Amino acid sequence: MSHNKFKLVECPRDAMQGLHDFVPTELKAEYLTLLLGVGFDTLDFGSFVSPKAIPQMADTAEVLAQLDLSNTSTKLLAIVANLRGVEDAVKHKAVDYLGFPFSISETFQQRNTNSSISQSLNTVEEMLSVCAKNNKKAVVYLSMGFGNPYGDEWNYEIIEKWADVLVDKGVEVLSLADTVGVSTPEKIESILPKLIARFSNTEIGIHLHSTPAERFEKIEAAYLSGVKRIDSALKGFGGCPMAADDLTGNIATEDVIDYLNAKGENLNLNIGKWNEAMALSGKIFH
Repeated sequence: MSHNKFKLVECPRDAMQGLHDFVPTELKAEYLTLLLGVGFDTLDFGSFVSPKAIPQMADTAEVLAQLDLSNTSTKLLAIVANLRGVEDAVKHKAVDYLGFPFSISETFQQRNTNSSISQSLNTVEEMLSVCAKNNKKAVVYLSMGFGNPYGDEWNYEIIEKWADVLVDKGVEVLSLADTVGVSTPEKIESILPKLIARFSNTEIGIHLHSTPAERFEKIEAAYLSGVKRIDSALKGFGGCPMAADDLTGNIATEDVIDYLNAKGENLNLNIGKWNEAMALSGKIFH
């Protein structure tokens, strides 16, 4: 799918991580293998984080071993939260991307990764070094990128400041993440074009959370902003357990597909495999 100008990132990890009942490893692997057959650019499939923090992802290495990677061009992305996670993730040849949630809200950085923003910056530097040695690429999420519920200062200048710092350190993929669903079409359309123009050599993506009623207007705002890397999850499942917000799930992938198809974009997706994954999802999310 590399010739397609849109990089669609499917996020089953984000969808599953907050589920209370543990999803059996074999079922996770079966679901992810179907998604690998759809033709997404990237699959955010698991995370190498503390099993105490995110019990659902404790079996990421076992899941990875069971994936059928024989007939897919989709890249695998694993989330890490500290250096130990980085070291665990790079051991796996099949993992292409390491994703790190870098919060521009000090409160949320502590809640999410148990470290300060400055400590997290050190982690990113170490991660970039380890990735370079192991032929991996880092994706850094600017989480709380559209505001935060904690009263921490937020404005465009703060986003740009941290984007500047991260790009200067060597980050090639930045994704602006709306962790708690506070983005609006107006914010998206005022922030994204400026970021994309300023960091023209950096891949700028978007990871939105939303209530179902607001999904389409946010997808449209992202599209009109010129974003080419879009994160979403089948049926809009999921959200961030560390933000404790049950109202806002992910953007639904089927909504993204429908919108881009309506715009005449050629997505090159295997809709048969997508429908199989849709059908199987009922066994996981119930």
